[in-house]
Amino acid sequence: MDSFDIFLYLAYALVIFAVLAAILLPLINSIGNPQSLLKSGIGVLAIVALYFIAYAFSGSEVTQAYSKYNVGPELSKMVGGSLIMAYFLLGIAVISIVYTEFNKILK
Repeated sequence: MDSFDIFLYLAYALVIFAVLAAILLPLINSIGNPQSLLKSGIGVLAIVALYFIAYAFSGSEVTQAYSKYNVGPELSKMVGGSLIMAYFLLGIAVISIVYTEFNKILK
């Protein structure tokens, strides 16, 4: 086992630690303020609803080039839904940035 493997496993451990901390620490902090947990839950539900809307818009076509990678219609539809959701979120972010800047200029 050379140093590359050691650092790779260390990176895996640090990523797992960061993910656990990002999930657990806000939950511990929200014990004192349950309203914040409700707001976070509404945000998560909104993203899940947006994914299902994007999933409904996505197609399930699979070309011959992708069939050799075992991509079926279900996986194609799931990936398409994820891409459409990313496009929706990108559009919302750009619109909100432009709105914020115009709002600051007008004030």
